[in-house]
Amino acid sequence: MSNISPLAYVHPKAQIGENVEIHPFAYIDQDTVIGDGCIVYPYASILRGTTMGKNNHIYQHAVIGSTPQSFRYDESVVPLVTIGDDNNIRENVVIAGGFEPESATTIGNGNYLMDGVHICHDVHISDECVIGIGAQIAGECEIRRHAIISSGVIIQHLSRIGRYSLIQSGCVVQKDVPPYTILGGTPVSYHGVNATILEKKGLSERTLRHIANAYRIVYTGNESLHDAVQKIEEQIPKSEEIEVIVRFIRDSKRGIVRRTQ
Repeated sequence: MSNISPLAYVHPKAQIGENVEIHPFAYIDQDTVIGDGCIVYPYASILRGTTMGKNNHIYQHAVIGSTPQSFRYDESVVPLVTIGDDNNIRENVVIAGGFEPESATTIGNGNYLMDGVHICHDVHISDECVIGIGAQIAGECEIRRHAIISSGVIIQHLSRIGRYSLIQSGCVVQKDVPPYTILGGTPVSYHGVNATILEKKGLSERTLRHIANAYRIVYTGNESLHDAVQKIEEQIPKSEEIEVIVRFIRDSKRGIVRRTQ
């Protein structure tokens, strides 16, 4: 049985799961789905077009499913947001829905979005990512699993953030961030491999060394990016992690951040 405050607004067409808590002054719009075990705290707004899985916590003044902030947005389109399970969406977070009919902003499972994060339209965030206080992610970006985006980071339109990468506080990112890397500084630059996190996830010292050698080819050689990828394939022993790096770089349309500290 769910616990819904009589002081909250819940539209009759909202679908509310089991054991959901909706606190006073929360706003639940029509055509929304709130999965089992979710908690919606006071003054949070879940707007039309939002579908949410289980055990999500939505904190005060968060707005989920807002319309895209673009002069090109068609007001007749219902912006869609799809959220998985076990996410913490903290105070003042804004998540805009999809820009086009049937497109959606997606948040996976187990993510932690800190205070004041702004997620623009059609962003795709995978699983177990951390988005720091006040970070801003522009439209159509992709954040892959286990990425860490620190406080105050700005990620510009269409950028991709690779798995297990770490972007340090205050960076402005205009290109793709390769997997397993640390980026920092102004202008943003490569600061090495995210070894501490990768060790905690169980990667061997040998695999970490191979990742570091792959990025040494990318960031310290004089080759083009195309030639650097070829060198990685020729010189670095194959593994899942090396294949992820090669595929990510090859698939990049904007190019990757190539500056070094």
